[in-house]
Amino acid sequence: MPLRSSLLTAVAGVATLVAVASGAAAASRPTVARADVPADARAGGAPALPASVGAILDDSLLGASGKLRARFVVAGLAERLERALGIARDVAAQGSVVPRASQLAILPMLPFEAKVRGRVGTYVLGMWPHERRWRRGALLDGPVPAGFIQVTPHNRDLAISEHFRLGDFLTKNQHDVWPKMLVLREPLVDKLELVIDELQAMGVRVDHMQVMSGFRTPAYNARGVGAGGRARDSRHQYGDAADVFVDNDRDGWMDDLNRDGRIDLRDADVIVAAAERVEWRHAQLVGGVGRYRATSAHGPFVHIDVRGHRARWG
Repeated sequence: MPLRSSLLTAVAGVATLVAVASGAAAASRPTVARADVPADARAGGAPALPASVGAILDDSLLGASGKLRARFVVAGLAERLERALGIARDVAAQGSVVPRASQLAILPMLPFEAKVRGRVGTYVLGMWPHERRWRRGALLDGPVPAGFIQVTPHNRDLAISEHFRLGDFLTKNQHDVWPKMLVLREPLVDKLELVIDELQAMGVRVDHMQVMSGFRTPAYNARGVGAGGRARDSRHQYGDAADVFVDNDRDGWMDDLNRDGRIDLRDADVIVAAAERVEWRHAQLVGGVGRYRATSAHGPFVHIDVRGHRARWG
């Protein structure tokens, strides 16, 4: 099949792939028509990437922030999406302009069913709060993750967005166990990038946003459940929550964001304000925002998630 025809065939299904992978409505994506092919390509000239195809790839795959650098999808979709992007790379090699999305890293996920007796391989995950009901079929859409990203010493530093690496979101235990399993939802990474954009628009420099806590395995989360501690249904277990603070000097503490000479909750409030702006502009990323005071072990920080409904505390 000619390259240009292969390109159109492959990218015509990208909207569907992305909708399935991210849970977005497929109807919201534009379709690619044969008429989109430039005249020189139809006549047999050098293949070019139709503008509408580029729009689909960029708008769908790079997130609302435009800063996603990786997508996490189930194995079958990962293969099809990688094939479509591979064709776009072939077009680029022949001198055509191709969208940045063609350089995305596509990371296939192991299915949730790969977990046996609370483990995937030697990595301990535990049981999700409602998993037993889900396995009995009592919940049609059980609150369990779609799958697991395998993280190794070779890919833990992979850039998944402009400011974040895959390993930033790992549970902070089982240090010598590889591969590790990670649950992470792309909308969370997208929202964090948008919060950084808002902070910079507010005049706050952000070179580094530290993820204090990202994904927590249910086994790890259970250790801190109790009065004043972690919630049994913590969103961290579902890969859509992160505790963060701005740490440009990388000293392990929140920076003085409001420039009042102190590190306290008022600095966390600056991040909360940015998160509020993001949710006002991007309703699909609504979720929880909570602020936490400093303790002897850590400075102030902010919890941000994409649970799907508004929640505020602290």
